[in-house]
Amino acid sequence: MTAQPIRSVQQARRLITEVTRDPARIREAQELRYRVFSEEYGCDLGAVEPGLDADQFDSRCDHLMVSDSSTGTLVATTRILRSADAALAGGFYSEGEFDLSTLLNNTGNVAELGRTCVHPDYRNGATIGLLWATLAGWLDQHKVDQIIGCASIGMSDGGHRAWRIARHLQDRYLSDNEFRVQPRRALPHLMHTSHENRPVEDIPALLRAYMRLGAKVCGEPCWDPEFRCADLLVMLQVSQLAARYNRHFMRQPA
Repeated sequence: MTAQPIRSVQQARRLITEVTRDPARIREAQELRYRVFSEEYGCDLGAVEPGLDADQFDSRCDHLMVSDSSTGTLVATTRILRSADAALAGGFYSEGEFDLSTLLNNTGNVAELGRTCVHPDYRNGATIGLLWATLAGWLDQHKVDQIIGCASIGMSDGGHRAWRIARHLQDRYLSDNEFRVQPRRALPHLMHTSHENRPVEDIPALLRAYMRLGAKVCGEPCWDPEFRCADLLVMLQVSQLAARYNRHFMRQPA
């Protein structure tokens, strides 16, 4: 069933949000994702069609979009895959990177969040807060209990930063045992550990947002050779989202 567009407007910031499965709009999301991800991870993402970050999950997902109403430009996007649609797609995207069997046996209605990106010129509280507000409305509408998703850390330094951040997050935000996952491609362990004692100040923005909203890290990182990054599987209890969203995003400046 095609999702009905859900729209809201924030006039002061000229941002419009919608949730859609329209193929033309999905293509815009794929173009934005490619521009952002290829630059940040320094690779072509294994793109089948040049300039597009696309896979078999896109047509099964609801896509959350934030656009600048003054130009019509798409400035932020993420996608959500419901359990029923995941079954039609052959599973969740993250099942290609992690064994989720233990986690899925201990959760209620699960949805997967993925491919979240924001145009560099719009990386501010207004854009990110509006994206999360739209997500919160979608989760309430579909009675979702938990959201899961892969959050990436670049490995341009060979993996030292990824291990340092992963260890820091595991120390502070590790999930209970019943929600642990196992990576299908373990991140290679490093022989040199001189970077481990450096302060952890460069956690990616998406991971910081997840942690502020109460997410848990569900185990060891997975190596994603296509994106040249390390992925952590994170899980967020939706019941905690509303209060934490209000606390961390509603008062942020544009």
